[in-house]
Amino acid sequence: MAAALLAGLVAIVVAIGAERAIEVHARMIAAAPWLSLLVTPAGFAAMAWMARRFFPATQGSGIPQTIAASLSPNPEVRGRLLSLKIAAAKVILTLGGLLAGASIGREGPSVQIGASVMHSLAGRRFGRIASSRNLIVAGSGAGIAAAFNTPLGGIMFAIEEMCRHHAFRANSTTLTAVIFAGLMSLGILGNYTYFGSTPAVLSWPSGIWPVLICGAAGGVLGGTFSRLLVASARGLPGRVGDFATVRPIAFAATCGLATALIGLVTGGATYATGYAESKAALEGITPLPFYFFAAKMLVIWLAFVSRIPGGIFAPALAVGAGLGSALAGLSPGNAVPALMILSMVAFLSGMTLAPITSFVIVMEMTANHEMLIPLMTASVIAYGFSKSVSPRALYDALAVPALERAQAEAGAHSSTRQNSDAT
Repeated sequence: MAAALLAGLVAIVVAIGAERAIEVHARMIAAAPWLSLLVTPAGFAAMAWMARRFFPATQGSGIPQTIAASLSPNPEVRGRLLSLKIAAAKVILTLGGLLAGASIGREGPSVQIGASVMHSLAGRRFGRIASSRNLIVAGSGAGIAAAFNTPLGGIMFAIEEMCRHHAFRANSTTLTAVIFAGLMSLGILGNYTYFGSTPAVLSWPSGIWPVLICGAAGGVLGGTFSRLLVASARGLPGRVGDFATVRPIAFAATCGLATALIGLVTGGATYATGYAESKAALEGITPLPFYFFAAKMLVIWLAFVSRIPGGIFAPALAVGAGLGSALAGLSPGNAVPALMILSMVAFLSGMTLAPITSFVIVMEMTANHEMLIPLMTASVIAYGFSKSVSPRALYDALAVPALERAQAEAGAHSSTRQNSDAT
């Protein structure tokens, strides 16, 4: 219980710190937009250098590392992917990336942080409270639950995303972790919803067409984007790939410069998570431009290939919101917020191939239970379309190289230690 409370507390610190970092960057860019041409490349380079030099396990989202740790029976391999030191570094580097204007999210870091805190209980020191795998699964669910105040989404994430390759046996451990992490969130932040209350509804039976359109479009686009990310993780082609391999810090700075240029062209709409822009559009305050979803996908990809720490889950919701806004013209008579919510679920389901987690999390984020059946339908449709484009789940595919790197590092360390003992 104490570890779950700590995991929730750290996730909340990340959430509050992320909001402050985004606000500071927004004020700075509002005062002098050209500063992004200096701050963003420098921030990308600094975060990439620190992650690469001191904390390689913090690179990228954090969810693939957590999945990889849950798959390995080797304590040394798990220790190279999850630890309290890695958790602390993940907090600092993620906030640094947001301060620089990178289009990254905090949900992946929250998963790795929660799993690291819970994993610290593994072994004999605490009387073997639960198996290491169960603690990792429970910590990942607690991280999601505390980060977005989505307890059901945290449980479904633990079941659907973390247990693809083995049976879910962490029932009581996960429930305890999610409950106490959620209590910590309630105690500090109160009972809030991430996107506020969104009373969007569809008129029936004509509403079936927006569900089908958003589900199909979100599934194809999400599956295509997932396939792009997996291919990019293996390496970029041609001279660009050579540049990224030989000079990774300079390449990260270049990605930062491209992010800044896109931000200037879009009036700052593509910086950070996209939460403020999506929330304003859902509330009918400021509509999203038709190109928003494409521009947002591009800056997410730039942050991903630069290998700076940060998640892609929350920015993906902004892509879905932009897609729904762009599709709104195809469905006259239906509220734009309804199409945005449907497309958020569809794109997330298509990208992650986790349909239940996707519609549960978005339903909790928007506090809209009237859209439950449409959200479920759009999520399943998107899952089917995405499967035909990208058969393997994104985080599952990214976990394989993370596990291989950790195993290689553990093997090299073990070999060096044996040689030293022999000498």
